[in-house]
Amino acid sequence: MLMQHDSHAAAGTLAGVASPPRSELRARGIASLIFLGAAALTLYGTRSMSGGMPMPGGWTMPMMWMVMPGQSPWSAAWMFLLMWQAMMVAMMLPSTWPMLSLYRRVALHTAAPRPALSTVLVGAGYFAVWLAFGAVGFGIGLEVSRWAMESQRLSRLIPPAAGVALIFAGLYQFSPLKQSCLKHCREPLLFLGQAWRPGPAGAIRVGVQHGAFCAACCWALMLIQMVLGVMNLGVMTGVAAVIGVEKLWKRGPLLARLVGLGAIGAGAALVLRSFY
Repeated sequence: MLMQHDSHAAAGTLAGVASPPRSELRARGIASLIFLGAAALTLYGTRSMSGGMPMPGGWTMPMMWMVMPGQSPWSAAWMFLLMWQAMMVAMMLPSTWPMLSLYRRVALHTAAPRPALSTVLVGAGYFAVWLAFGAVGFGIGLEVSRWAMESQRLSRLIPPAAGVALIFAGLYQFSPLKQSCLKHCREPLLFLGQAWRPGPAGAIRVGVQHGAFCAACCWALMLIQMVLGVMNLGVMTGVAAVIGVEKLWKRGPLLARLVGLGAIGAGAALVLRSFY
């Protein structure tokens, strides 16, 4: 009952929240510095992990899916996840900032203890979801690369498999689940009215819940990025732009479908090219 009361109280005050201008500018400045640091680290990662190994089937295995000589799988995973998390902060912080900013303002308005810390915990919970996503992706990529290096037959199947993955990702862009999760990401006011919980544990829960919705919304775009080049700066910038526009533009749902159509076409072309 207490949780329900807190949620309804937060929902009742959301529309009237006003933020002190100086505090708002400070928060934006800190977020900008975090974004710039993550972007710089991502740029370094794209340069240090560029290149790859030509493979049977006419494709190139990216360095990030390979364990280098003298390197353990755990150290390779640590390096990948460090670059991945920097990339996710650079890609996702701009589009998730409206929700984080709104949470901070609600915390200030309701006199919640340590609102700055709670906002940081929301962000930590959110990006923890994307870190877990990256860990799963790295595990799959590492196994696929190992199989491809052990078998030329399997290596030749990678391009058509990548095409099928693009088609699958494109179809998801049309699904009701995609549109529902996108609606959640586009309406942080409604989300916080339902998800608000007080205290540090509540902040982490809000972040994890928001991250789960966001991952369900954007995993297909991340799959497209992994197929086209997870540390390719151009692909990364394009996917980040699509994510931001989907969430912030009034016709974001239409863009989601157009991107899905493009992914289906590119996937079909890749599959056909593999057999001719």
